[in-house]
Amino acid sequence: MKNFKEEELIMYVYQDCTPELTKAIDKAIIEDAELKKQVETLQRSKDQLDKLKLKSPSKKSIKAILDYAKKRAK
Repeated sequence: MKNFKEEELIMYVYQDCTPELTKAIDKAIIEDAELKKQVETLQRSKDQLDKLKLKSPSKKSIKAILDYAKKRAK
C-alpha cells in the first residue's frame, strides 16, 4: 500500500488532486483505518478553518507591506 504525503491528503480534502490520486486515496481509506482517521482529522480541521471569520488587514498594514516589498526589490 502506498504511503501518502500529508500534502496529498490535504489536496484530497480540498478536492484538488488528480482523479487517479483521488481513487487511490479512496481505496486506501477503505483498507487502512489509520489513514481514514488522518483524513477525517484533516477534514475536521478544514471545516473549522472554513467557519472562522477572518478580518482583512488594514489599508495601513497593506501599504506598509507593499512599501517594504518595493524597497527589498531594489
